[in-house]
Amino acid sequence: MKCIVTGGAGFIGSNLVIKLVSQNHTVIVLDNLSSGRLSNLDEVKKKIQFYKIDVSQKSKKLSRLFKNIDWVFHLAGIADIVPSIERPTDYFNTNVNGTLNILELSRHHKVKKFIYAASASCYGIPKKYPTNEKEKIKTEYPYALTKYIGEQIVLHWSKVYKIHCVSLRFFNAYGPKSRTTGAYGAVFGIFLAQKLASKPLTIVGSGNQTRDFIHVFDLVDAIILSAKKGIAGEVYNIASGKEVSVNKVANLIGGKRIKIPKRPAEPDKSLADISKIKKLGWTPKITIVDGVKMLKSEINNWKDAPVWTPGLIRRATKLWFTYLKK
Repeated sequence: MKCIVTGGAGFIGSNLVIKLVSQNHTVIVLDNLSSGRLSNLDEVKKKIQFYKIDVSQKSKKLSRLFKNIDWVFHLAGIADIVPSIERPTDYFNTNVNGTLNILELSRHHKVKKFIYAASASCYGIPKKYPTNEKEKIKTEYPYALTKYIGEQIVLHWSKVYKIHCVSLRFFNAYGPKSRTTGAYGAVFGIFLAQKLASKPLTIVGSGNQTRDFIHVFDLVDAIILSAKKGIAGEVYNIASGKEVSVNKVANLIGGKRIKIPKRPAEPDKSLADISKIKKLGWTPKITIVDGVKMLKSEINNWKDAPVWTPGLIRRATKLWFTYLKK
């Protein structure tokens, strides 16, 4: 297939691009490099076409790239809680307007499949576990809201314009090329950088809170399968279907620890019902033990990552406590 991957130089996007190339698909990568890194694509740079482009900006150049495209994987977006509180307009422009722009180009060029990277943050603090796709939506901060609005646009366009769109709600992804910045969502990168620097691992709250961690290799397999078998207009949770405590992750990585205050609007538990995506023939294969072992074998990849200390985290999350405290 001839594919476009927006956000293809980012953590998940670059792993997706590498897998698509390994399966002999033709891949065009669109990324403005605001958070993605060209180095993530080093191993396939001679086999892909890369364009530094902001997906929220309309242009003839961008439109031409969509000619004769089979699959579009729309992963471009900006993440993290605190920056979304500080800069909500930027988040709306990228996550909502950017999605609409890419979706409209896909519609006009009659793209065969459109896969949207949604977020499990739309569930907020769910009432039911495992959480399925019918759980009530409770967006707690601008990032979650803008990703959910993007999903609603995608599903509406699928219904009205008969585009084959699928939305995938990602839970907590980890693995190679993961982000090293941000005080939220990058716990593995934060821990590995702290370990390399011989600093204590920062444990939020008790550390007994759990997350449904999904290895990026399994996640990428689910993304590609959704392009092949996903039902138009449907939403799928993508996760491991297992909960793991932050303390267990810290145990697997090893090292001293220091506790920092629990953050408001953060769930104490995360556990996805993945029965729907499993019906397409996908199942996660990489356990948390094996996944962390793989990361530790590549720990030097985090040698240039910022090292978060309790003081830095406190300053970075000040607005979190200001705006999300109940």
